[in-house]
Amino acid sequence: MNGPDRRGAPVPRPHRRTILTAAGTILAAGLPVRGAPSLSASPAPRLAAIDWAMLETAVAIGHMPVAAAELVRFRADAVEPPIPGHVTDLGLRGAPNFELLQLVRPDLILSSPYYTRYEDRLRTIAPVLSLPFFIPGEAPLPKALSALAALADAIGDPAAGARAVAETTATLDRLAARLAPFRDRPVALVNIGDARHLRAFGFDSLFGSTLARLGLRNAWEGNTAFSFLAPVPLERLADMPDARLVHAGALPAAAHRALGRSILWAALPPVAGGRTYRLPDTNAFGAVPAALRFAAALANAFEAGPGTIA
Repeated sequence: MNGPDRRGAPVPRPHRRTILTAAGTILAAGLPVRGAPSLSASPAPRLAAIDWAMLETAVAIGHMPVAAAELVRFRADAVEPPIPGHVTDLGLRGAPNFELLQLVRPDLILSSPYYTRYEDRLRTIAPVLSLPFFIPGEAPLPKALSALAALADAIGDPAAGARAVAETTATLDRLAARLAPFRDRPVALVNIGDARHLRAFGFDSLFGSTLARLGLRNAWEGNTAFSFLAPVPLERLADMPDARLVHAGALPAAAHRALGRSILWAALPPVAGGRTYRLPDTNAFGAVPAALRFAAALANAFEAGPGTIA
């Protein structure tokens, strides 16, 4: 998987390799064998994405993959960018369907260091481009921006990467200007799992690094693991008395009911002070599209004013 699951289960720490490419031949049992194409000469390379952040990166530069992994869950968890129905679903990210991947005949497979164990097998189907986004202790957003150019260069369309970087930078600048009036307080970015625990997004999360790019201060200054820290006792929010509390994503129904009756929750300074906000579901382990969705949702929520989390 590219990042922990919704329960916060850890995944292997990624290797520090920026780009892994392999030029191999396609071994298609029962199909005509063709040589690996020249990516620089292909006007519309056939891309297959095993990794969600790489899927988002391909969409951001205007090259929709012909196949991607775990699309049902991606559409539910990430929401945006929309993935057309004709894109083939390759099954689970952690256990992709290699036979189906071979049948879609990709020119390039988009992966990440989370899937290194599959790399040799993937190379027998098509060249592989593997880029890191989430490395503990490092901000993901700059890596997501660099990935736009790296992928565009790899498929022979550098103009698409330059265009996507320029558009992303301009959008983030506009959103930062909208959020400038809210720089008076730090922001506590959390996702509540139950009535007693939450996960806190640090500077090395996509949300945290986007928050910094927007000129806002993260209230969570402690260490994280896999871009967030979980489980964190709910009472830790008492250590952030001045913060605006932002809940990212859906709140479990059981947690919503329990928090509504919780004396502890009601007494937390951001809650008692009426500084709570809710954001829609966004892929916490996505790339530039997820960062832009988060940034726009945050600006809209702050401008609309505080609401209730529970």
